[in-house]
Amino acid sequence: MSRLFVKVTRDTLPQVKDKYPFIYLERGRLEIDDASLKWLDAAGNVVRLPVATLNTILLGPGTSLTHEAVKTAIAANCAICWVGEDSLLFYAAGFIPTATTRNLKRQIQLSSTRKSALNIARQMFQKRFPEAELTGKTLKQMMSMEGQRVRQLYEQKALEYGVGWQGRKFTPGKFHMGDTTNQVLTSTNAALYGILCAAIHAMGYSPHIGFVHSGSPMPFIYDMADLYKSELTIDLAFRLTRKMAGQYDKYVVADAFRECVIEMDLLSQVVKDISELFGRRAC
Repeated sequence: MSRLFVKVTRDTLPQVKDKYPFIYLERGRLEIDDASLKWLDAAGNVVRLPVATLNTILLGPGTSLTHEAVKTAIAANCAICWVGEDSLLFYAAGFIPTATTRNLKRQIQLSSTRKSALNIARQMFQKRFPEAELTGKTLKQMMSMEGQRVRQLYEQKALEYGVGWQGRKFTPGKFHMGDTTNQVLTSTNAALYGILCAAIHAMGYSPHIGFVHSGSPMPFIYDMADLYKSELTIDLAFRLTRKMAGQYDKYVVADAFRECVIEMDLLSQVVKDISELFGRRAC
């Protein structure tokens, strides 16, 4: 395999929308060998990673990494996120320093007044309610519409796949107490947050400046995730519950979610959606 040199320039890197969305690793070590990033798993296998074509590396339990590995990933514009076993619960992320603050300034500008922030929020809801008349609706009214829509979607998917459904339930730190559908929802939502964190920061925006959500560490991530959950996580959760016969299997979930992300071309969609919302050309 050809070497991946640490000294790469922004011009030689694939754009966010062209990268492979993520790779999940657990029980092994991430380090550098001959200026390229390699993964050593618990069985002694060595895999060289084409880090310049990766958007995010998700590190699960039992993993370690060297300082040089982090430097190489950052140089290649690849984010690193720490996630949990089984559920892929999102714990933390190492974000990439951006070369320009132009996009961040635009985001701050749009969020700085109630009128412009509400306009962005309305556009986000319009993407989910293309037929709805949202003119004059307050943020609270639109959020109520969204809540009702999601509850109806849960019930619709439960009926479609013949899966019992008692409502969305998740208690932090007690993942295994949820039913299979809730477990899949929790894990895929967390993985979605990790991918969006990496993509949004790589584009030069901030996860911390939202337009719909507030009072949380990553409101913009939750804003954007809501655009994709019905297609990426909700349908998948009920479909996999039926496929797995009620027995949660993290490998089945991770593989199925990855396939959905690639099929949807999520990274290109994120770039397109944010550019439309903020009035920018696609990155």
